[in-house]
Amino acid sequence: MSRDTILYKINKIIALLKHPTELRAAIQLKFFRKIPFPRDLANERETESICYNFLFKTGRSYAPVIMELNPELRNVIMLFYLVLRALDTIEDDMTLDNEVKIPLLKSFHLKLNSFDWTFNGNGPNEKDRELLVQYNNVLIEYHKIKPFYQQVIKDTTQKMEDGMAYYITNNDIGLTGLKTLKDYEDYAYYVVGVVTEGLIQITTKAGYNDPILLDNMYLSKSMGVFIQQPIVIRDYKEDLDEGRSFLPEEVWSKYAKHLSDFAQDEYLDQGVYCISELVLDDLKYVEDVLLFLSLVYDPSAFSFYAIPATLGMATLVEIFQNPLVLRTKINAQF
Repeated sequence: MSRDTILYKINKIIALLKHPTELRAAIQLKFFRKIPFPRDLANERETESICYNFLFKTGRSYAPVIMELNPELRNVIMLFYLVLRALDTIEDDMTLDNEVKIPLLKSFHLKLNSFDWTFNGNGPNEKDRELLVQYNNVLIEYHKIKPFYQQVIKDTTQKMEDGMAYYITNNDIGLTGLKTLKDYEDYAYYVVGVVTEGLIQITTKAGYNDPILLDNMYLSKSMGVFIQQPIVIRDYKEDLDEGRSFLPEEVWSKYAKHLSDFAQDEYLDQGVYCISELVLDDLKYVEDVLLFLSLVYDPSAFSFYAIPATLGMATLVEIFQNPLVLRTKINAQF
C-alpha cells in the first residue's frame, strides 16, 4: 500500500470522526438495522441457500440493498445479480483466450435453458470463479421463478454479453480509451443502463413503480450511465495498469498527448482538469435520475434504486479535483 493511499485512508477516518451523525448512522445501518423480510432459513431450499451465500460473497455492496426487498422480488433480483456476476467473471478473466471467451460470452444467455451447466475454466486466481463452478445451483433456482422474470433476465443477459463481446473485439480500445463522449456513454449504458432497464421491467411487474417508466426508458439509461461513469473515472489507475482504459479521447486529449501521461507528476494538474471535466459531464444526468426516483413508489424498491444513485454522487464528490485518482483507487465515503 502506497504512502498516498495510507494517508488517504487516515484522512477518511478523521473525516468520519468529525461527522458524528454520519458515524452513528453508519453504525446503526451496519449493526442494528432490522431486515423487514427476514429469510425463512428453516424452509429454505439447499440450492437457494447456496445462491444467497454467493450473493454475500460476490456482491457485498449489493446484498444489503437486495435483502430489503420482499421475498419474491428478493429472490428474482438475487438471481439476476448472480447471473450477471457470473457473466462478468468470464469477461473480466484475462487468463481466458478470446477464442474461448467470446463464444462463451455470446452464448451465455443460452446457458439459462439448462439446469446443470457449470464452468471450471477460469483462472485459479479469478475471485468469483467458484460461482461458475457451482452455477447449476443458480440455474435450478432460476427455473423456479415466474416465466416473465426469467425472460427479463435472459434478455438482459443477451444484451450485456453482446456489449461485452463488442468491447473485447474492438481493437480501438486500449491505452487510448474510447474515442468520443458518445462511446463513453454507450459503454456505461451496456454495463449498467441495460441492467437498470431490466430491473424496471421487474419492479413494474411487481407494482412497485409507475408504469410510465416503461415508456420512458431514457430515464433508466440516464440512471445507469450516471452510476457507471464515476466508476470508470475512479478506476483510471487500475484500468491503466491492466492495459486498458474507458475514458473518452475526446476529453482527455485536451490535456495530454497520451492517456498514460496523467500518471506522471508533470501531468498531475492536467489529469485533475480532465477528471473534473468528466465529473461535470456526468452531472447532466442528475435531473433524469431524480425524475426516475420520483416514479418509484415502494419504499424498499426506492432504496434499491436510490442507494446506488447516492453512491454514484458520493463517488463524484470524492473524485472531483482529487489527484489521488491518478495514483490509486478511491472509495467514496458512504
